[in-house]
Amino acid sequence: MSSATAALPAAQAGTITLGGDLTVNRMGFGAMRITGKGIWGPPADRGAALATLRRAVELGVNFIDTADSYGPGVSEELIAEALWPYPSGLVIASKAGWTRHGPGVWQHNASPAHLEEALAGSLKRLRLERIEVFQLHVPDPAASFDASMETLARLREQGKIRHVGLSNVTQEHVERARRIVPIVSVQNRYSFSDREWDYLVDYCQANSIAFLPWGPIAQSRKAHETVERIAAARQVSTAVVSLAWLLGRSPVMLPIPGTSSVKHLEENVSAAAFRLTDAEFAELGAVVPKPYWLR
Repeated sequence: MSSATAALPAAQAGTITLGGDLTVNRMGFGAMRITGKGIWGPPADRGAALATLRRAVELGVNFIDTADSYGPGVSEELIAEALWPYPSGLVIASKAGWTRHGPGVWQHNASPAHLEEALAGSLKRLRLERIEVFQLHVPDPAASFDASMETLARLREQGKIRHVGLSNVTQEHVERARRIVPIVSVQNRYSFSDREWDYLVDYCQANSIAFLPWGPIAQSRKAHETVERIAAARQVSTAVVSLAWLLGRSPVMLPIPGTSSVKHLEENVSAAAFRLTDAEFAELGAVVPKPYWLR
């Protein structure tokens, strides 16, 4: 990495290497929120969505996470419109496993036929011949998990996928998948205030698998009281404190906060350079949030 590249804001948290050959800055961008309300249709302000994507790359973000179901298809189309031809080193990760039938409506489909069709659509919309990281968006209770993973393994062998990732899974899913195909990333809901998947973060760290937390900003009231106190004392936003905690939680953590606002993007990315003190990290760690279903 050149000194100029290392100085970019998103590079300040260091890097992580996926699959042994894809090194990216440890502050990414989630492209779900650049679509319309209910993650459906085009954004209310297309210009703002495009500007946010372009600004992310200017700030040194070189890992963008999306999915065919965001829009559906809208997020991928906007990424290509804003950034193609893609700058060297930019990794675009996509996902498949849901179908969409209206705003806020999601239906499982991780059948082999659907995964193949979804990948073909993503390649076309993103104007790519290969997707660097392609993730099973969610296991499908109506389809064989092993069959889903065997399909992704075959598409990888065909050169249409470089690396395979998982989302919304348990450790058992990860272990089963790894018997079929190498897994480079896991994407689950996780934040300072929602640590249901603590054990899976530890598993990923032990096995050099990147962990991509979605919903990364602290939300429960008790958590926010502590986060707000530290944020006020350090004169930063609660989002910055929340993201800094994630970055300090594990070296395999690759946050992908999403927004359709350049202002919020810049605030989120600034967390890559923000360091909690040992005392602050310990204070945050002493807060034990309730599971989300008990709030």
